[in-house]
Amino acid sequence: MSSNWGTELWDQFESLEKHTAWGIEFLEKYTKFLKERSEIEQNYAKQIRNLAKKYQPKRNREDETRYSWCVAFCSSLRQLEVLASQREELSENLSENMQELSRYTSDLKSERKGHFQDGRRAQQHIESSWKQLESSKRRFERDCKEAERAQHASDRLDLDRDGEKRCSIKARQNAQQKQFNAEESRKEYETSLNQFNQDQVQHYRTLVPVIYQRIQDMEERRIERVSETMRSCAEAERKILPQTSRCLEGLLDAAARIQPRQDTREVVEVYKSGFEPPGDVEFEDYSATMRRSVSESSYLDNRSEGRRHSRKLWPFIRKNKLLTLLSSPRQPPPPPPTSPSPGGVASSPQSPPTASREPITARLNDLMSSGSRTRKQCLRSIKRGSSSPADCSHLPPEQRLKKLQNRVNSICHEIQREKEQRDALLKMRELYERSPHMGEPASVEPRLQEVHLSLQRLEDELHNNQVWLSETESRLNSTRRQSCGLASESKENKRSPASRESPDGSYTEDQGAELQFKSRSSEFDDDFDDEPLPSIGTCKSLYPFQGQTEGTLSMREGELLSVVEEDKGDGWTRVRRSLEEEGYVPTSYIKVFLDSSAASFVQSRLV
Repeated sequence: MSSNWGTELWDQFESLEKHTAWGIEFLEKYTKFLKERSEIEQNYAKQIRNLAKKYQPKRNREDETRYSWCVAFCSSLRQLEVLASQREELSENLSENMQELSRYTSDLKSERKGHFQDGRRAQQHIESSWKQLESSKRRFERDCKEAERAQHASDRLDLDRDGEKRCSIKARQNAQQKQFNAEESRKEYETSLNQFNQDQVQHYRTLVPVIYQRIQDMEERRIERVSETMRSCAEAERKILPQTSRCLEGLLDAAARIQPRQDTREVVEVYKSGFEPPGDVEFEDYSATMRRSVSESSYLDNRSEGRRHSRKLWPFIRKNKLLTLLSSPRQPPPPPPTSPSPGGVASSPQSPPTASREPITARLNDLMSSGSRTRKQCLRSIKRGSSSPADCSHLPPEQRLKKLQNRVNSICHEIQREKEQRDALLKMRELYERSPHMGEPASVEPRLQEVHLSLQRLEDELHNNQVWLSETESRLNSTRRQSCGLASESKENKRSPASRESPDGSYTEDQGAELQFKSRSSEFDDDFDDEPLPSIGTCKSLYPFQGQTEGTLSMREGELLSVVEEDKGDGWTRVRRSLEEEGYVPTSYIKVFLDSSAASFVQSRLV
């Protein structure tokens, strides 16, 4: 069966026009479909990317990279970002196909318009030829009828002998004229008929097949373009399938790398404080001759009425350091007087009023009775200053050890990078010295000086952190050995309730409990190196000062004292008059003479 539109559909011009118009409409609809799908893919990629960005871990959170489930989740987010990029690529491909198809549709409309205009002109020409044929035919028919009537009229006049001869001649002339006109009409009709037949043959055998063939070719190209566009879109989506498959495999691998047991062990490493559990609660004798006492290291709440006056002592900090921190003034020191008072008379401003801060007994009571606080919170609550110290002394022993180890490793890496940079600069300077045309050797000196200063700073930091690290390790080992000794002592004390004592001592408000606190304080001293802090220099008082609050030390003008601890930024300096008299004085009231070796040693110790 022939599929040529010019021969098979020669009489279906209007049907072809409607069909091609519907094809153009389908192209426009498919173009709109590609546009909307491209927007959907783009919005989907944008939402996926925003979702992954929203749940990305914060940079200052170390926990996000410590646990396997957090690492797996971060890996999943990265895979989602890759999926989003693939969807964006698909959206761009769809958008390009949509734009090309839109341009093709516009060109196809113009081409279709030209083809059907040619078809209409051919149709108008054949219709015009047909009208001319019909006109000449009607004229020939009319002239023939008029000639026949004129001939009949002339014949009647010839037969009528009574008629005038003049009328007969006139009728005969009229009939001859009509016959001549009919003959002319016949010739014109024959000419029009031949011309129409020629036009009709040319129209249906030449013009219509050519025009319809062009329309058919146009329609086939349109359908082929739809096929190519669909194939291109499918290829674009199939192109991203391998990457999408790899992303899905990455999600599965991330889920498979989650290790619950390893994460629980990591929790121990992160939150282990290094402290030992509290010892047994002492036996409380309510007889007339014995006063009740409560273990200093007890963490039990005051649930019974008989324990409402008991207080807990902090068993994990040095006694003298605890008292020092608690007795350290909280308010800023008084400003120095404008001029020294004559004769050393105490005319200086008074130290901070006692009403502005809590007395030491109230602070001790608050610390010992706070059963809901954790050890770290208690340490932070009694720490002087708002910022964390450089030696990480605010952390528990285990956490401080890990922090210092990480810091030492990081500083070592930085030192290694600085040394490599220094070696590269030295080689560059040597090259410039051998080949002056390549550069000036002096141009490298500023950068070498910067690297040298940076190395000195890093080496000082490394030394300090190594000292702190070794001290933390020694104290942690000492604490563990002491805890083993306390455990064995506790087992021996269980044999006699009357002679049973708490491993950490107890605290009461009466004199007997105070003596017991002093006797037990030696245990803290053994655990945390309770030797007195060494003197790091001397100072001379510029003005007299009356220490009226706890933790401060009175001094006379011109008095020489030993400096135990430098000013930490709060305006107070810790000094010692003798082995027994020690306290804080305003830094602005004294002139300090530090010993360089002692100062470096103190800086390496924990505050």
